[in-house]
Amino acid sequence: MARRAVGAGGGAGGPGRGAAKGARRPELRLPALEPFRDGELEPDGDYDGLEFREEDLTRHDGAGARFMDCALKGCVLDETRLRHARILDSVLTEPRGVGTDLAEATLRDVELVDARLGGVQLHGSVLERVVIRGGKIDYLNLRKARLRDVVFEGCVLVEPDFGGARLERVEFVDCAVKGVDLTGATLTDVDLRGAAELEIARGVDRLAGAVISPGQLLDLAPVLAAQLGIRVEG
Repeated sequence: MARRAVGAGGGAGGPGRGAAKGARRPELRLPALEPFRDGELEPDGDYDGLEFREEDLTRHDGAGARFMDCALKGCVLDETRLRHARILDSVLTEPRGVGTDLAEATLRDVELVDARLGGVQLHGSVLERVVIRGGKIDYLNLRKARLRDVVFEGCVLVEPDFGGARLERVEFVDCAVKGVDLTGATLTDVDLRGAAELEIARGVDRLAGAVISPGQLLDLAPVLAAQLGIRVEG
């Protein structure tokens, strides 16, 4: 099993930056890994201590599979079926693909680095101690997901959907968040101050429980005024 040291929180939610509690980050040190040689993922498969290097997993069916102490490097995940999968103590580096199905999956102590993904289905999933660093993810579906101790760092999120999701100790650090949907979401200790760009398309009324910067408040003023029915005229 990977050894990990979980910090007390850093980045935008660290000490001295206000009341928001910082997210706990995973620090993974994987054991020596064996190369994956099975060729095809299997439903309910058990993958422990494996390295998946530049594997084309297009349309593979790994629903319900468990990945423990694994590294996926440069893998193609086009329409890969990983519904109900459990990804634990693992690192995914430079994954790319469209329509990856991770609905109702569990990601715990995971690092996702330099992803190039579109239309990822993570609705109903559970993310705990997860860092998403670098890369770009379009149309990320996290509806009704539960996120605890999650950090989005240095990445670009285009129209992410957090509708009905529960976010606790979530940080956005040096990332662009474009057209986010927060409809029905519940936020607790969510730190948005570090976001380089913040554009809320829907659900601005759900920002209770988040902390934003004065500059972000000014940028959001028109949206907030519209939500409150305030007319602003010169």
